Amino acid sequence: MHLTFDQSADLARLFSLLHEEDEERTIRLKVGELLLRLTGSDYFASFVWDEASRRFARRLQIGMDEANLDRYDRHFQYRDPITPALKQRAAPTLVSAIMPRADFVRTEFFTDFLARDGLAYGVNMYCVDGERHVGDLRLWRASRRGDFDTDTVDLLALIRPALSRALAKARDRVGSPGGPSIRLSARQQAIAKLVAAGASDKEIGRLLGIAPTTVRSHVDQLKERLGVARRSAIGAALAEAGLAESGAAAAPRG
Repeated sequence: MHLTFDQSADLARLFSLLHEEDEERTIRLKVGELLLRLTGSDYFASFVWDEASRRFARRLQIGMDEANLDRYDRHFQYRDPITPALKQRAAPTLVSAIMPRADFVRTEFFTDFLARDGLAYGVNMYCVDGERHVGDLRLWRASRRGDFDTDTVDLLALIRPALSRALAKARDRVGSPGGPSIRLSARQQAIAKLVAAGASDKEIGRLLGIAPTTVRSHVDQLKERLGVARRSAIGAALAEAGLAESGAAAAPRG
């Protein structure tokens, strides 16, 4: 496996963040942001398998259309010809290793779901702690980039043990949403304060140098972490948790 200087730096940052005590959704999102660059991917999604309901839940995404992923939640995850086999393997696996591409592109899952967002080539990895599923990573490329190679599989295999441990530890840490033990990362606090000040996802993304879709994932995570159902309630929940500061960020203008 050959890494460029930039890839080596991103890999070092990735392992460093896995030693931080972040909330598990934050870990998955940060890892996803780095893996997009490390693997030359265009799209990222992540779920946690819910054994009780027998479905994938706790969705995160970067670069994918939320409305299309809503269709996955409601319909396509139950008509998915590849993910059950990928989940069973758990280790990083190319989609093309599960089903020949000529057959795959004729499935409803590809034509009516993946192709709507331009997703063409994929690789999945599933993290486990014993028998417990603690999160997955799904990376996709547009057709112009071509399929992933064995270097990508080797890279994901390298990080999988550390990522599994980090996600398992994050799941096991005690802390009730909205309670006094709540902890937010610096990025989460910055986004929460900007949301409370009335900034849009596009404005927040421009200020913090991240994509609006990444901002939306952070906002969804904040609502869950703070125990609120609406974006408009984030500011009050932040203050109640004692995390708001007098110097809270103001909404950008223009």
